[in-house]
Amino acid sequence: MHTAAEAVYQDVLRRNPAEPEFHQAVAEFLHSIGPVLNEHPEYTEHALLERLVEPERQIIFRVPWIDDNGTCQVNRGYRVEFNSALGPYKGGLRFHQSVNRNIIKFLGFEQIFKNSLTGLGIGGGKGGSDFDPHGRSDNEVMRFCQSFMGELYRHIGQFTDVPAGDIGVGGREIGYLFGQYKKLTNRFEAGVLTGKKLGWGGSLGRTEATGYGTVMFAASMLATKGQQLEGQKVAISGSGNVAIYAAQYAQMQGAKVVTVSDSSGWVYDEAGIDVALLQQIKEVERGRIKEYADRKGGAAYHSEGRPWQVPVDVALPCATQNELDGSDARTLVKGGVRCVAEGANMPCTPEAIEVFQQAGVLYAPGKAANAGGVATSALEMEQNASRSKWTFDQVAAKLADIMANIHDNCAETAAHYGAAGDYVLGANIAGFTRVADAMIDQGFI
Repeated sequence: MHTAAEAVYQDVLRRNPAEPEFHQAVAEFLHSIGPVLNEHPEYTEHALLERLVEPERQIIFRVPWIDDNGTCQVNRGYRVEFNSALGPYKGGLRFHQSVNRNIIKFLGFEQIFKNSLTGLGIGGGKGGSDFDPHGRSDNEVMRFCQSFMGELYRHIGQFTDVPAGDIGVGGREIGYLFGQYKKLTNRFEAGVLTGKKLGWGGSLGRTEATGYGTVMFAASMLATKGQQLEGQKVAISGSGNVAIYAAQYAQMQGAKVVTVSDSSGWVYDEAGIDVALLQQIKEVERGRIKEYADRKGGAAYHSEGRPWQVPVDVALPCATQNELDGSDARTLVKGGVRCVAEGANMPCTPEAIEVFQQAGVLYAPGKAANAGGVATSALEMEQNASRSKWTFDQVAAKLADIMANIHDNCAETAAHYGAAGDYVLGANIAGFTRVADAMIDQGFI
């Protein structure tokens, strides 16, 4: 690690105790940017790195709400507005029992560089709550969302901070949040939230964008080796929005997706995942992945182990952070994996990344590979601002261009610094330089 970066990292450890995922995200970033710090020493001046790792604003608030039994429940809400050098803060809201300040800070820090890589005018932020919507009625979810927005509305706006969905926050939750924001502010400010439904400001293609974009990035990586997705065997983790549409797009390209998972276990379907059935169970019925195996002949459900034990050509971790460890990576390498693209945020541990890179496996971090979701959110904001609506084909074409540009930018940056094929270094440096230049231009703020 560069000397200046090492000093910053030690300060992060001292000032942010007991935040391991945030430490992990910062360490990966600082390890990567040494070459650009050597070439551009101005990036080590005026406390630029120190400012970059410190959020501009951290908001923590109480969220009381009444359950269906008439009992008052209390959760904790978060919004970390990390960096606005390139535009209004942009990043999802996550409703999950694992959410705490550490998780939101790591996600927000990653979001800075993901959003920068899109080339669009959006800064980095993230938020959420330790509320878990699973098993809750629609009315309970609505009451929680209304209470959550009762505080959050003070801190967001189309020119300030634009949240979206994430784990546990889909179209239902965005609708309840938007309705309460509209009531509290007396404004139909369509651009304040993205991931909206189509009838009131949403964008065609947004639902599919993260999963589609991840597969597009994987295809671009394979193309550098003269390969294509057609005929490839693919393992996917997760069964939410990203996993479903990654599976759909991979199979549209002629690949065979054989695994999906949730927190209870995973499914192996040798014939290829039936995406329509998966959507019915997970999106409509809000069921568990075991029900897929119960209803699909030939599919096997496993409550133990992970989907990475299946020999595949391509792996797309699309569930959650640190889900794929060094042991999983070695199993995948032994099974012949050639390409790994992260559909989730930081799903591979540092040991897993090292295993892939040492084995010569094409590996792309989430800040590059899954940037299609936030890119299309920015396209939704653009449509809202102009009061226009684009066709699915228009959005898909723009998404394809953005993902191709992100891939090429990462690859060219890595090659420039003598690390051809290192998408981690390429993504971190390419994302960093755009933010750093803007911060220098805007003064010591």
